Amino acid sequence: MHLLSSARVKAGESVLVHGASGGVGLAVCQIARAYGLKVLGTAGTGEGQNIVLQNGAHEVFNHREHNYIDKIKKSVGEKGIDVIIEMLANVNLNNDLNLLSRGGRVIVVGSRGPIEINPRDTMTKESSIIGVALYSSTKEEFRQYAAALQAGMEIGWLKPVIGSQYSLEKVAQAHENIIHSSGATGKMILLLE
Repeated sequence: MHLLSSARVKAGESVLVHGASGGVGLAVCQIARAYGLKVLGTAGTGEGQNIVLQNGAHEVFNHREHNYIDKIKKSVGEKGIDVIIEMLANVNLNNDLNLLSRGGRVIVVGSRGPIEINPRDTMTKESSIIGVALYSSTKEEFRQYAAALQAGMEIGWLKPVIGSQYSLEKVAQAHENIIHSSGATGKMILLLE
């Protein structure tokens, strides 16, 4: 909810969710679809691509393919993408800026390092780069998001996807696996037994 409200989305706009097969990405796909957005996603495995399609995306692209950016451009045409939810900005931000529509927004959710960009890429389309962190939400905002997500689960348009599950004793292994994984599918869960 916070990601899409930060992006000031409007029904009918397009959204590209990078890393859409992970827990956050799948939730964004479901919520964006419920908001009436055209949802595009990326994932790095066939399994990931299938789960993204099953959770609200209209189209999905394999971000491990060399020409996936060209495929996205072909799909969206000259207009470009209105909103990009970016999980790995240090890898994708330059491409994101070139995929945006006029007035488009990149919402940065994650980055594992620095990246150099050309500011002219934001000027020509009057686009924005917005950083988002859930922990910066006020208590009232957090309550509002939680209430909306709970309602979504009750009504059925939000269905959390459970990925890997680990006992608390294996938390170090869980941490290693997520850092070195080739792609996430769903939300990792730690079991308190």
